[in-house]
Amino acid sequence: MNASQTLPSQTPPARPADGPQVALITGASRGLGLELARALAAEGRPLVLTARHRDELAAAEAELANLTKVVALAGSVVDDAHRERLARAAADLGGADLLVNNASTLTGYDLAGAALPGLAEFPLPGLLETFEVNVLGPIALTQLLLPQLRARAGAIVNLSSDAAVEAYPGWGGYGASKAALDHASAVLAAEEQAVRVWAVDPGDMRTRMHQEAFPGEDISDRPLPRTVVPAFLTLLRERPASGRYRAADLAAARPPGTGTAAPDDDGEPR
Repeated sequence: MNASQTLPSQTPPARPADGPQVALITGASRGLGLELARALAAEGRPLVLTARHRDELAAAEAELANLTKVVALAGSVVDDAHRERLARAAADLGGADLLVNNASTLTGYDLAGAALPGLAEFPLPGLLETFEVNVLGPIALTQLLLPQLRARAGAIVNLSSDAAVEAYPGWGGYGASKAALDHASAVLAAEEQAVRVWAVDPGDMRTRMHQEAFPGEDISDRPLPRTVVPAFLTLLRERPASGRYRAADLAAARPPGTGTAAPDDDGEPR
């Protein structure tokens, strides 16, 4: 894993002292997206949540509505009209302060227990869907949210992976899409001085998506998504320069005794 890459000379304008700190999280029905939503809801942040799994998203909404204002809209980040609905929902809550582009897909289609395909036989429709979900969707949603984020000197978190910087057989489509998202994040950070732009590698986690990548294998040794949430909270609290970060490094820098607890979850960032 490469060291974190940051932009050292970046001084966004002061953030507004009042107003809601609205967070929009994609892929929020389970896995890391849900755990981040739980942590931010505990802080009282209004939330706009989206995922493709309607029933699971409704369950997340019902849980978190006990803590904060929640707008949950089921749909895909590759759908133009859906992204517009998300942007309007954030504006109606007072304007987005944080965008978490967490929704991801391994291959763009249901593996149905099969192994990850090598690039030589990767179905092109699936490869196209992988890039649409993992790269185009986040960029398009960012474009819509930027006016709100600029006004609040907000932040963008793009979920990366070690597969973006390491070559793993079978991970070519996913890894290439995350590498593209990393680079788009770096370019956006250089262009948008009014906001923070962070690409974050959360590390291996015990999620459904990760299990799909290793059919039939025991992945119980991987940490649960909730265990990396404190690293993301450190990022939001400390607001370091825009750049690429590893959750493991952020966790190592966290003061002793800080953290968050949440119920166990085995979801996927989708």
